[in-house]
Amino acid sequence: MPAPSLTIARAAGMLSRRLGRGGGTSLPGKLLLRMRPGALAELGGELPRGVTVISATNGKTTTARLVAECARAAGWRLVANTAGANLVSGIATSLLEARGRRPRPDAGLFEVDEAALVEVARQLRPRVLLLMNLFRDQLDRYGELEHLAALWSGMVAGLPADATPVLNADDPAVAALGEGRPGVLTFGIDDPSIALPALPHAADSTRCRACDHPLDYALVTIGHLGHWSCPACRRARPAPDVAATRVRLDGARGVAVTIRTPAGTVEAELPLPGLHNAYNAVAATAAAVAMGIGPAETARGLAAGRAAFGRAERVRLDGRELVLLLAKNPAGANETVRTVLLDPDPPHLLIALNDRTADGHDVSWIWDVDYEPLLERFASLTLTGDRAHDLALRMRYAGVPAGRMTVEPDAGRALEGAVAATPAGGTLYVLPTYTAMLGLRDALAERGAVEAFWRDG
Repeated sequence: MPAPSLTIARAAGMLSRRLGRGGGTSLPGKLLLRMRPGALAELGGELPRGVTVISATNGKTTTARLVAECARAAGWRLVANTAGANLVSGIATSLLEARGRRPRPDAGLFEVDEAALVEVARQLRPRVLLLMNLFRDQLDRYGELEHLAALWSGMVAGLPADATPVLNADDPAVAALGEGRPGVLTFGIDDPSIALPALPHAADSTRCRACDHPLDYALVTIGHLGHWSCPACRRARPAPDVAATRVRLDGARGVAVTIRTPAGTVEAELPLPGLHNAYNAVAATAAAVAMGIGPAETARGLAAGRAAFGRAERVRLDGRELVLLLAKNPAGANETVRTVLLDPDPPHLLIALNDRTADGHDVSWIWDVDYEPLLERFASLTLTGDRAHDLALRMRYAGVPAGRMTVEPDAGRALEGAVAATPAGGTLYVLPTYTAMLGLRDALAERGAVEAFWRDG
């Protein structure tokens, strides 16, 4: 690849950081692709171990980190987009910056935005493609879930014959992507102890992908995930190749998993709470199997996993512990509520709602979030963000008196008030949408509690 285009693109990133315009996580890639449209395929093709790509509505950032730890435990040298820039330009930036490292990386690992995935896969031609789940999210940008499922179906069908799709058997829409294709690796959760009592009212993909008949569930885990079957056409959840046979939720502190794989058993304790992180662990294990990483290295990698920024991230501020739990769609927010409820103490809450482009402009999804179990026992409640008053209306309909909550649209002032309402030594649970989380982390960075997100990881 011509050196001038590389040099110009790298210089743009350095200038962006020096001017305080951000982390330079996307601009260099945009310039590089403008000068050389085939750069992504060229740079990816230089990696001897190839590329692993991960996508999902929920959990892709954390899972990518877990897979990265597994690969490093096996001695791989990775290039990865750890700052979360998961569009084509962000991935190009990561590959560009890694090309100057010595020794050079031998493998790529990228989390990819659901809508950008088709183009990224076309250019990078991944050896392993991990698809974890599809939930309703950002309808104004992605469209209905079925639209993404159709795009993904064509993409999986067009993968090279030697590529390995790694698919969630528990998600009907994702499992269907592998029908008729050889070499698919599936994963899921087989522990009945973590089942929900019934399918949540906000579950998304509850009809058969083939005949549109309502699905039956023998076990429900998260949203529409679980052990599903169609009574009409007899399609059913495939028996997973990689399965969590035991899941132990350690309150709001972490999760322990026992995972069966074709190469042996993986056991690990992760400092990441909630059933969704058990899914992230089993998905990461399945990806490691497809990459040829052994059980011992995988177990070490999972145990070394740490929260990505805003995803069960723990921050100390003024003698309190803040737990940041990204909540950006009904399924994810409901699982976040479920995670907070693992804490036996009445929770102190800061909930933040924005409606910017990266969040989705339609915030009607908050009416599908089951906040009520939290609101029956909270200690303090602060609402913030561009749509703080929409949140307040939702809470009023849930029965929260106006005098029991604080509404402060300004993120910095809301953070100060929520921290002050939390007793010294206590825990404040922060439930933000994506851009609201970035704003709160900026406020935390100004107070010296965290680093800027592009330095994370």
